[in-house]
Amino acid sequence: MALLRSGWLWRQTSVLKRWKLNWCDLWIDGSLCFYKTDSRRELEHRVSLKTACVDVRSGLECRGVSPPESNPSENLIVVQLTSGSAVNLCANSEDESIAWKLTLLDARRNPVFTYDPYDDFYQAVPINSYHTVYITPGAGPGTHQVVVQRDPFDGVMGHLAVGLLAGMAAGTAMRSLLWMPFFFC
Repeated sequence: MALLRSGWLWRQTSVLKRWKLNWCDLWIDGSLCFYKTDSRRELEHRVSLKTACVDVRSGLECRGVSPPESNPSENLIVVQLTSGSAVNLCANSEDESIAWKLTLLDARRNPVFTYDPYDDFYQAVPINSYHTVYITPGAGPGTHQVVVQRDPFDGVMGHLAVGLLAGMAAGTAMRSLLWMPFFFC
């Protein structure tokens, strides 16, 4: 999956309201992941922006949140969730907080579109963690090609269930046909 943005951010814990320095990754499917280190081995927290995010505020828009020591309130980022809670973040500079805000808003609402040349039609593709996404520079300036490789086993369980159901129906029909000669004798 493609990585949109990553870097160190301060995150306020939900229970004790203490600030912890976390490595943050924002993926193209809208997953905002928090790790202890930049090696990405221990996932601490994950927020799905496409389903759980209501609003993203930064800087002086964040009222009622006190930043960590030695950081001004202009560096704050607040991600409002549908559950009524919020994820409080703090960047190292005001420019970085604005960049994170714009990237978070972009990842929250922008789907990926694919073009089908046979139908001359653009189709929105819901990106999830089972798809592989490659982004390459396009032909002109500011254009990018996005290639989405779907999971080859996507939909296998549906076909398996239909096959099992058809097998059970065929078995039931065959069993009743095998008893037919005894009824006519």
